Amino acid sequence: MKTIQNEGGEYETINFIFTSDSYLHKINIDYLQHDTYTDIITFEYNEGDLPIISDIYISIDRCKENAKVYSIRLRDEIHRIIIHGVLHLLSYKDKTKKDKELMTSKEDYYLSLRSEFEL
Repeated sequence: MKTIQNEGGEYETINFIFTSDSYLHKINIDYLQHDTYTDIITFEYNEGDLPIISDIYISIDRCKENAKVYSIRLRDEIHRIIIHGVLHLLSYKDKTKKDKELMTSKEDYYLSLRSEFEL
């Protein structure tokens, strides 16, 4: 993935699992103790500087809803969510306003390159 390479990272395996709101909600409760709906949950299975091994769960239902809310194509929202999950694997955070602004700018940057690079 060019996003990872451009950020100086390495990956071994990243599985993208597209699912429903209800399935991802259950994962959020069972594994993260969050009783909320979300568009993405990222699990990283390695630590340190090893190549990334991860599962990224994406709710198609949330992506459809987000695409409607933001008046964008579903494909574009899915690409943004994929990049968002990959950025989490690269240690980017989105809990504070400053962190979220940085992550959004990175998402925008990598979305702008998608015609040149694979996601």
